[in-house]
Amino acid sequence: MSADERELGRMLRAWRDRVDPGEAGIPVGPKRRSPGLRREEVALAAGVSVDYLTRLEQGRSRHPSPQVLSALARMLRLTATERDHLFLLAGLLAPSAGTVDSHVTPGVQRLVERMRDLPVAVFDARWTLVTSSPLWDALMGAPLAGDARARNLPWLIFLGPPARVRHSPEERRTLESAVVADLRQASTRYPRDRELADLVHGLRAESPRFAELWERAEVTTHTADRKTIEHPEVGTITLDCDVLTVQGADLRIVAYSAEAGSADAAALDLLRVIGEAPLSPDRAAAASPGRSRRRVPDPRAAPR
Repeated sequence: MSADERELGRMLRAWRDRVDPGEAGIPVGPKRRSPGLRREEVALAAGVSVDYLTRLEQGRSRHPSPQVLSALARMLRLTATERDHLFLLAGLLAPSAGTVDSHVTPGVQRLVERMRDLPVAVFDARWTLVTSSPLWDALMGAPLAGDARARNLPWLIFLGPPARVRHSPEERRTLESAVVADLRQASTRYPRDRELADLVHGLRAESPRFAELWERAEVTTHTADRKTIEHPEVGTITLDCDVLTVQGADLRIVAYSAEAGSADAAALDLLRVIGEAPLSPDRAAAASPGRSRRRVPDPRAAPR
């Protein structure tokens, strides 16, 4: 066991102990005595096994992937400097200028958690989903675990299955143009990002529409918008859509909201209750394609 492996384990344990479970959205009962987060809670949120996290903390596991480290950094609420230190201890280059940084800062994480009553998601500069609120997942459908394409908005828009969001032809053209313009600007800001370059190359090769828009070299900006969503359980919902850019982190926070007291707000309230309840046999049957009057969209449907 190397000194760096021992230090990696020590830092992971220290960072885990300092996180407030309440801030992480974990209910804290009166019998909870240990400070910070339990291994099981961190492992579940980071998408790794408890055994693997235990081995990391004990310095018995080498070479964790950048994806695992990024997930741990988000759950442990590391600052950008701490995240870079984590990468270096694991023997990896720290994220640097010229590549897209998907790290969700503690401030952004707190902001998303304070907005749990709204469908909220955070995307990086590639428009890849980084994190989302439970209500977002209930509204849009959670992406399949491990499917990178299912988390990338441009890929879903141009090559994915039909989405829950309903667009008129004009709205569709506007959305496509805005997404292509965003990727073009991101490619200029992050010339060394191989994942971004591969995304653009793949879209140009497989989507004639994307290739056409890319060649136009248009520049557009995101503005406030309204989205109509066909949900398999609560029906049609029309919501305001706002895109907030996090300065310095180049993250996009996408939030849906409805006017208080409106039918759309009531539909969101119902969806919030449904999303927190277990799926009963009646609900499962009602939402199945054989029983519903609507086609149930693929869970990887484009989120905007």
